[in-house]
Amino acid sequence: MNLLNMDAENRVVLNVGGIRHETYKATLKKIPATRLSRLTEALANYDPVLNEYFFDRHPGVFAQVLNYYRTGKLHYPTDVCGPLFEEELEFWGLDANQVEPCCWMTYTQHRDTQETLAVLDRLDLDTEKPSDEEVARKFGFEEDYYNGTVSWWQQLKPQMWSLFDEPYSSNAAKIIGVISVFFICVSIISFCLKTHPDMRVPVIRNYTVTTANQTQSWALDKVQTNAHIAFFYIECVCNAWFTLEILVRFISSPNKCEFIKSSVNIIDYIATMSFYIDLILQKYASHVENADILEFFSIIRIMRLFKLTRHSSGLKILIQTFRASAKELTLLVFFLVLGIVIFASLVYYAERIQTNPHNDFNSIPLGLWWALVTMTTVGYGDMAPKTYVGMFVGALCALAGVLTIALPVPVIVSNFAMYYSHTQARAKLPKKRRRVINVEPTRPPLRAPGAPGGPAGPLAPGMGPQAVNRRMNAIKTNHPKDIMGPNMVASLMPGMDIAVATRLSPSPRDMSPALAIAIPMMKSVNLVPAQCFDNIAYHSEKSEEKSKEDSSRQESIEEADKNEYSDKNDDKSDVRTPLLRDHKIESLDETKLRDTKVEKRKSSAST
Repeated sequence: MNLLNMDAENRVVLNVGGIRHETYKATLKKIPATRLSRLTEALANYDPVLNEYFFDRHPGVFAQVLNYYRTGKLHYPTDVCGPLFEEELEFWGLDANQVEPCCWMTYTQHRDTQETLAVLDRLDLDTEKPSDEEVARKFGFEEDYYNGTVSWWQQLKPQMWSLFDEPYSSNAAKIIGVISVFFICVSIISFCLKTHPDMRVPVIRNYTVTTANQTQSWALDKVQTNAHIAFFYIECVCNAWFTLEILVRFISSPNKCEFIKSSVNIIDYIATMSFYIDLILQKYASHVENADILEFFSIIRIMRLFKLTRHSSGLKILIQTFRASAKELTLLVFFLVLGIVIFASLVYYAERIQTNPHNDFNSIPLGLWWALVTMTTVGYGDMAPKTYVGMFVGALCALAGVLTIALPVPVIVSNFAMYYSHTQARAKLPKKRRRVINVEPTRPPLRAPGAPGGPAGPLAPGMGPQAVNRRMNAIKTNHPKDIMGPNMVASLMPGMDIAVATRLSPSPRDMSPALAIAIPMMKSVNLVPAQCFDNIAYHSEKSEEKSKEDSSRQESIEEADKNEYSDKNDDKSDVRTPLLRDHKIESLDETKLRDTKVEKRKSSAST
């Protein structure tokens, strides 16, 4: 029996989220400096009645936490999210880096997802209109917004920015976006069409020549061709719009430094400046030889296509995919260059082994071009090996190119699919969510003995402030009178007054719930005479009318007994604990007893 008691004392019960776990105290001491290794009965979450510790945490994660104490191996449950698992481990005082290698890849997936969501936040793909407070914080006049001193320029600046930089913020912004896309397309089409021969105007020069007869004559010669004048006016209109757009966006931008450092904006104002530089060069440097080469710099205008990323989330995701796949692309280029050099050298010497009068590989640099075209599976056919050894090298080059290019491509495709799927998921999320307020559980303060409304008398020995704040129903009594009613006590003690027996026996409201359940079972097996239980009955919550009747009846009793029973009622107080009073259990015999007392006193008063 002593061994069983010792084993029970060495065990501890943990109630986590409504699921009870039982283990040995020594098991929780295996990992020191954690929450479970410092359990004491003085903690607020200790229940002395049930002899258990209650934690309102996730029970599924705690099963793995307790298994970590038992086996020393921490596994990740696949039915919970990664951030939730980290929060639970932080609560229990455990290190998340102790997850076993078999679960590490599954556990760290949420970190990759969080990084992806952070990237999407920076891409600004949301089309939801921000609140006035968010706009004030973004443009740096938050204090003026709270003080109510926002100027007209502070009100106009965000509107201008959203009108020209956020195409989905309003209908007017959509119109501005459509106009911007129209001018971008017209500018690029004009830049391409003006190079077509049918769209160019020849420059004819008239000069005088001397004939063989020593006579002078004149002749016409086409010196060069220029683009049609209509393309010049088209370029002027388009660049006037681009100039206006970039100036408005720069003036109304919330952060000038970030605006200047943006790659898309760099392309925008370089392309716009190239138009004005081209005009200046045509006017002042047209007589310079090879002046046409200066037009090469106008190719930067083609890069205006990247401005369409402000209007298309797909282009933003594509660019971000290449950024995220930079390591894979670098690896692809490295292996491609390595293969090109190796196979260009091999095919050069392979073609020289045999007699080959039509050898196309006169040098290794020419072989580099052939190796590049072959490894990328293009195959122009301008160069080809003629010998058998060269053909074998060409076959190896083609196979190596297919494998080299095909291996990193799935990684790039998976990155694009990941970003695109997260973007689609974010677009389908509800814009407004219900806010959850963190409310700490509170307990009604228990009044110390001697305080008004509390039990009279000083604190018991060993009862400190912590003991007073605990649940008072933790006191377990095993006195025989705890299971006796007043009739049973009176029957066992002949000559005792029923009122005294009532005071000696506990009220059914003072019984523990376990005793209230056990009494009917004891009656059914005849362990105790049935008449001992006649004084006990249970009922649910009292109605307001019955409580009023009881209070008025109690007042009448107190008035009738004011003189006769004054000494008995001076120190009378309900010493029952708050939790036991909440059971709302009352003895019917006590109610009958009070009724008979009232009738006797009324009859004695009338006589």
